[in-house]
Amino acid sequence: MWFQKQVHLRPYPRGFHLVTAEIIGQLSELEHYKTGLCHIFLQHTSASLTLNENADPNVRHDMEAFSNHYIPENEQYFLHVIEGSDDMPAHIKSSLFGADVIFQSQMVRWLWVYGRAYGWENTETVVKVVI
Repeated sequence: MWFQKQVHLRPYPRGFHLVTAEIIGQLSELEHYKTGLCHIFLQHTSASLTLNENADPNVRHDMEAFSNHYIPENEQYFLHVIEGSDDMPAHIKSSLFGADVIFQSQMVRWLWVYGRAYGWENTETVVKVVI
């Protein structure tokens, strides 16, 4: 049995954010699945999804610090800056972390999203879920 639904995430500032409750809150259909694979795709070119630990908030902090250290803003070699100095770093992070995740449906509580300030703070983001 297949199921597909489009859900929406509220705007987030740049950073790593837990979106588990927001996604699950829009998926009452999950109660019908005891097992299966869940594919979540984020329709945003400068944000990404990652599956990671949810027990220690320091993990989100460390992921943000690491990614900002290795993919900094305001670099002179970036040409794509029409949307701001954080735009190209956000596209790179999205490409590296990815815009989708596939996992056992029981693991949905571990889902995070990486977002960036420009273009996400003022718009909701569409997420497609297939089980």
